[in-house]
Amino acid sequence: MRIKGVERKPVDSKHHPFLPTLASHYTTAMTNPKAFPLASDDLVGTILELVQQACNYKQLKKGANEATKTLNRGISEFIVMAADTEPLEILLHLPLLCEDKNVPYVFVPSKAGLGRACGVSRPVIACSVTANEGSQLNKQIQELKLSIEKLLI
Repeated sequence: MRIKGVERKPVDSKHHPFLPTLASHYTTAMTNPKAFPLASDDLVGTILELVQQACNYKQLKKGANEATKTLNRGISEFIVMAADTEPLEILLHLPLLCEDKNVPYVFVPSKAGLGRACGVSRPVIACSVTANEGSQLNKQIQELKLSIEKLLI
């Protein structure tokens, strides 16, 4: 619908604050600096794929409370948290617990993306991939743990 006498101007996404052009620009512009270590774009894909597989193998706990429980019980392989959580402070007890228990942790840019990978329709702010003796995912989990630990160095 055109309004008479009003000319439409093209939107310049480079200078418009609400139209980011690149996914990497979006992730770095919108994330809290307290969300460290933040996974790179290619590592995010690997993490979310493994989270989805862990969900299929029933080796996934969703939510900050469940992740805290797995850490306290000693069954967590690694923790994934969303960097766009608001306020981020509701998650920041998890890195402290992870360091105490010597469990790697990483932030991904989007809680909506993490929720999709966890197999739910709601955003998920944290999840824990748990240990299982005879799982087919053990090799992939160990490789990803090494990649996450490299980010922490």
